[in-house]
Amino acid sequence: MRNLVCDFIRKGKIETTLARAKAIRPLAERMITMAKKGDLASRRLLLSRLHDRRTVAKLMEDLGPRYAQRKGGYTRIIKSGKSRKRDGAPVATIELV
Repeated sequence: MRNLVCDFIRKGKIETTLARAKAIRPLAERMITMAKKGDLASRRLLLSRLHDRRTVAKLMEDLGPRYAQRKGGYTRIIKSGKSRKRDGAPVATIELV
C-alpha cells in the first residue's frame, strides 16, 4: 500500500483496481492533510510513513499549499467500466482533484 500511495502522490493519477483505489484513498488524504500543516513534525511523520524523500517533498512543497484552503476531499475515483482480463477485477482511476 505504501508504494501505491507514493506512486499516486508522485504522479497525481493512477489506474488500478477499484478495491485498491478505495483502500488508498483515506491514506492519501491523511498524508495531504498532514502536509497542509507544513511544520517539521509533519514532515518527519510523513517520512516515517512513506520512506520516500521525493514524495514527501512533493507533498510539503506542492500539494500542501495547493489544498490549503480545501477542507477535505482531495481525491476522486472514476470507475473505468472495464475489467482486468486475468481475474475480472473492475478497474478504476484515482486522481487528485
